[in-house]
Amino acid sequence: MELANGSTVEEFILLGFQIGQQKRHLLLAIFAVIYILTLAENIIIIMLVHADVQLARLPMYILLSNFSLLEICYVSTTVPRMLFDLAFPCGVISFHECFLQFYIFFSLGYTECFFLSAMALDRYLAICNPLRYPQMMSNKSCYALVGACWVLGFLWHIGPVILISKLSFCGPNIIDHFVCDPGPILSLACPPVGNIPIICQFSMDGLIVLGNLFFVMLSYGAVILTLTKSSRRGYRMKAFSTISFHLVVVTLFYGTVAGMYVVPSGESQSHVTKVVTLFFTAITPSLNPLIYCLRNDQVKEAVGRLQRRKMGLVKRKLIV
Repeated sequence: MELANGSTVEEFILLGFQIGQQKRHLLLAIFAVIYILTLAENIIIIMLVHADVQLARLPMYILLSNFSLLEICYVSTTVPRMLFDLAFPCGVISFHECFLQFYIFFSLGYTECFFLSAMALDRYLAICNPLRYPQMMSNKSCYALVGACWVLGFLWHIGPVILISKLSFCGPNIIDHFVCDPGPILSLACPPVGNIPIICQFSMDGLIVLGNLFFVMLSYGAVILTLTKSSRRGYRMKAFSTISFHLVVVTLFYGTVAGMYVVPSGESQSHVTKVVTLFFTAITPSLNPLIYCLRNDQVKEAVGRLQRRKMGLVKRKLIV
């Protein structure tokens, strides 16, 4: 791979969705609503966890509040830019903004992999090692785990981004996507770099994705095995209900990640990639808060406590 000190290309053009004006405006309205709902859902979870003393002490909800913060960052990295391009279809993005989006987008994706593994570890320790759980997942240990997820996620992709950004780009500068994705970017390098960098990129991604997926499957497999042996039917059913929601989130995440790598070759490849990426970046983050909290008794109890606390404050003010 030939590296260059600089680049002759100062900006890229994101083609986005090549559709008519009416369909573009429809997509703009739909994904603007989804974006606002995603922000609202995740902000509510963060505020609820921090407002309720009981939830704030539980490792699972410390992880969940940070996961919600991650989802807010994730959708805000790509969706506002996509909405802007749908409203004003010019698609021009500067060289540095493109690579910044590329770095943050993939780093947050890696961070989500680590958070899903951390949540799987938490459930494994809580169900398979309940006596040692308070010691092993103390608040200090939990915050250290949270910090490790963020740091590892953002450290992993620094090297590839720096190497790709130092390639020479002399034109054309059109990226057939609505985000700055490494595949289309590498295809614009001159002289052509071939398939080796893309294979290396996929190998690095696969190492993180498959490694975390294996850990998650191993953890939940041990949890399910432990629950099947439990004689406490009520506890077993409640635990299975919680685990099933976790597994839905894991399936959505890794299912869409797999879809990004198993797209068909040919002319339809870019269209399929855009659809999968759209689901990955906009739809999934809006579903995760609902999946985690929709039938969660602890969240419902926390909402009830918060409402009673507010009613008590209102009554005191009225008395005064």
